[in-house]
Amino acid sequence: MAESTELQARETIHAGGEWRAATSGATREILDPADALPFAVVAEGDEKDTDLAIAAARRAFDEGPWPHTPVSERAALLRRVADLLVRDREKLGRLEAQDAGKTVEEGRVDIDCVADAFRYFADLVAGEAPGRVVDAGSTDIHSVVVHEPIGVCAMITPWNYPLLQASWKIAPALAAGNTFVIKPSEITPMTTIAVIELLVEAGLPAGVANIVTGPGHSVGARLSEHPDVDLVSFTGGLVSGTKVAQAAAPTVKKVALELGGKNPNVVFADACATEEGFDTAVDQALNAAFIHSGQVCSAGARLIIEESVRDRFVTELARRAEKIRLGRGTEDGVECGPLVSEQQRAKVEMYVESALKEGAVLRSGGKRPAPSPQRPENGYFYEPTVLDHCHREMRVVREEVFGPVLTVETFRTEDEAVALANDTEYGLAGGVWTADAGRARRVAGRLRHGTIWINDFHPYLPQAEWGGFGKSGVGRELGPAGLAEYRETKHVYQNLAPKPVRWFAG
Repeated sequence: MAESTELQARETIHAGGEWRAATSGATREILDPADALPFAVVAEGDEKDTDLAIAAARRAFDEGPWPHTPVSERAALLRRVADLLVRDREKLGRLEAQDAGKTVEEGRVDIDCVADAFRYFADLVAGEAPGRVVDAGSTDIHSVVVHEPIGVCAMITPWNYPLLQASWKIAPALAAGNTFVIKPSEITPMTTIAVIELLVEAGLPAGVANIVTGPGHSVGARLSEHPDVDLVSFTGGLVSGTKVAQAAAPTVKKVALELGGKNPNVVFADACATEEGFDTAVDQALNAAFIHSGQVCSAGARLIIEESVRDRFVTELARRAEKIRLGRGTEDGVECGPLVSEQQRAKVEMYVESALKEGAVLRSGGKRPAPSPQRPENGYFYEPTVLDHCHREMRVVREEVFGPVLTVETFRTEDEAVALANDTEYGLAGGVWTADAGRARRVAGRLRHGTIWINDFHPYLPQAEWGGFGKSGVGRELGPAGLAEYRETKHVYQNLAPKPVRWFAG
């Protein structure tokens, strides 16, 4: 495979401090979704490679220095990694854009967020108290609750935000003193490989950070079931997440799952009462639905708008959607890149076709764009699509599309808006647009979603926990709770003046 493209296969499996090829010798071409041409060849690992990486991580945790390294030194290493990310921002941002199909500006922003995550967890652990003292009711007893690393962590990350999602797992795991094996998506592994290189450059001990490039059915499955893995953290789709949980159950390992979303963006008429308010709400609805071609777990893919402003709002929304500039993400002026793969585009096309058969009205998009110098014919492009007159019985409304498709539903009352927004098996995120502060807080309090944005969409804070309700997953990332996922809690009870108990004769 590599010979036909004259690309040199890289040794992209890192285990025990050494880079190497797959045990089987298998490789995989990495395609640029803008033209479907290979730009890299990586090792295609399997169960044997995974076992070797887990064994290296196990040795590094049980016998190596990292779990016992002072917190200040672990924090200093994380800060060095953040500095290296800033140094390589342009290179990594462009690599992320080429690998995942996003615009280079989105790629640069992602790298900034990755650096922020490393700095945040460095500061968090560096500023912690050594333990929580528990009053035992006696001066002769010293009782304290302390946190310890959980052990070997398996990390399985998605293709849409390869390095950002990896950083949300790697940074807290290292801050807590763990070792890990990470499996990036087999179609977007390049920046995760790069960050392992940066960890090595920053001075992380051998065996602490390990990576196996390869498919989910072999590498991901083995990571989930292996008895020497203490925690598995997975970000991806509901079907795969369910398999991870099932594989982890026999060994009763800790599981953290960040799964899909079908996120409502609720717009009340009073948010559009002024021209500035109307323009902002429309602009943010576009941002909610079409950033990174809608390939975002928190995408505001469901516009739920008050009936009195629906016609004007959707007309303007569709007009602007038609003007979004599609093309290769590394080209100047491009606002939206391709979908990540032909498979993903076919999935989006299936959902749009299904919606139209079920009665949806196409207001914009709904097809592949014409080729152009910025849009090679073989690229996986699809136009930003607005589907009006949708209802909850439609598959496109119920299921996660993960593409540039926005559905429109309407409501008349606040209660109806809340009912529509909550009428989903997912519960990851949602937005509320209103000029009424009381209504904003009231509706946000009633929505069953892990993150609620009021008069905004998509920002996140490293200090705030990220996670969902329902089938959007279990566990939390970011914030103090994100660090807690990678720790065990131990109660140390010390009797300073031990005496005989004499419960028994003798």
